[in-house]
Amino acid sequence: MKKKYINRCLQILLCTLLFSVVSCKKFLDEKPDKKMVVISSLQDLQGLLENYNWVNKGVGIGEAAADNYFVTNADYNRLSDDERNLYTWNPERVFRINASSNPWSQIYDNVYRANTVLFNLENILRTANDQSDWNNVKGQAYFLRAKSFLNAASIWSLAYDKQTASTDLGIPLRLDPDFNVASARSNMQQTFDQIISDLKESISRLPLNTESSTRPSQPAACALLARTYLYMREYDSCYRYANRCIEQRNGLVDYNSLNVGVTFPFSSILFENNPEVLYYSLIASPTLLISSYSKVDTLFYQSHDDHDLRKQVYYRSNGDGTFFYRGSYLGSSKFDGLSIPEVYLMRAECAARKGLLTEALSDLNTVLAKRWKTGHFSPFTTTDLQEALQKILAERRKELAFRDLRWMDIKRLNKEGAGIVLKRIISNQDYILSPNDLRYAMAIPEDIISMTGMQQNPR
Repeated sequence: MKKKYINRCLQILLCTLLFSVVSCKKFLDEKPDKKMVVISSLQDLQGLLENYNWVNKGVGIGEAAADNYFVTNADYNRLSDDERNLYTWNPERVFRINASSNPWSQIYDNVYRANTVLFNLENILRTANDQSDWNNVKGQAYFLRAKSFLNAASIWSLAYDKQTASTDLGIPLRLDPDFNVASARSNMQQTFDQIISDLKESISRLPLNTESSTRPSQPAACALLARTYLYMREYDSCYRYANRCIEQRNGLVDYNSLNVGVTFPFSSILFENNPEVLYYSLIASPTLLISSYSKVDTLFYQSHDDHDLRKQVYYRSNGDGTFFYRGSYLGSSKFDGLSIPEVYLMRAECAARKGLLTEALSDLNTVLAKRWKTGHFSPFTTTDLQEALQKILAERRKELAFRDLRWMDIKRLNKEGAGIVLKRIISNQDYILSPNDLRYAMAIPEDIISMTGMQQNPR
């Protein structure tokens, strides 16, 4: 029985891997033999969602395009053409579909995986004994699809703008595992309506607690929906779901308890015992983000107070005046999942924008009290809402650095008028990315454009 189950999962995974290479209407000259895939139980579908190396993995190219780091001229010259294009915001090609590491395929592989689960789940009879398991599997699939769509939209579409969302280009919303269904771009409003719908569906089905944080829970889905609304600048809705998450989970780690002398301070917290983690996911790091390449932005590093333990927990010296990031929950792998500190800071930001100053400061200081050396923390106070908001945004960047959120923040904050200008210097040549530049929607791989006929992002 076990061998039969493993073979089924391998067959399913093989089809998934093949899809990830092409992921569009010209999949193969011949139609796949549907008899290859035999799914007959919830266990089969749960097995398809259990592959941590595929399901719990982000692509990280938003972080690689953002401003938390820089690379030296020598390291830049060692990069592939694709990664040099990514680093300098080349308006044309960034990644090809046949490249060894292709974000488009990685993301839409998980969309296909989720759709395969949802499609086959309808053919599996629910019983009184497995009703909760059936709902859990369905909730996981909706969560995975929503997470994948949000990731894709943050990369290949411009920042969400309610005024133009019905005409702005969104992403392909593949909702069916059938390879023969052509891929076409939705508009931005359709994209985010689908993400929200999927997440609300997942919240209604997921359990409050899971066997492992590699599986999504109801609080994790609330946190992801809050992140979605924050990116949309729908602050009332973000506040509501952040609050719902914190009512269910609110654990924080006191950084005074960590050993900053070891290589990775979070190694002292067992994988499943970190109270801050809602959902584990790691970045499939572009070479740009590998510690031997990426140097922490100097001014950003210097913005940390010496009594702020994040300066020691998150960073270590290269011995040449530069620093590298080592503060992931996952050791050498960079974490891009969902965490309690992110939710507190989302709620704090939204409270400030809603005029709830006392509540905003309370959430901010709840996080900071766990980050400063004992005896050196004084709660931040102000009577100025704008000053509170700017402080929250500054602390958000410090707390969530290298978690693949900065690119999304820059895009949405520039829509708020923040005026954030990105700049790279390579061999004395300046590369500039101005606020709301069309290059904030990265070029879709030309292979996909050629195979589907969908519209490329304008330049």
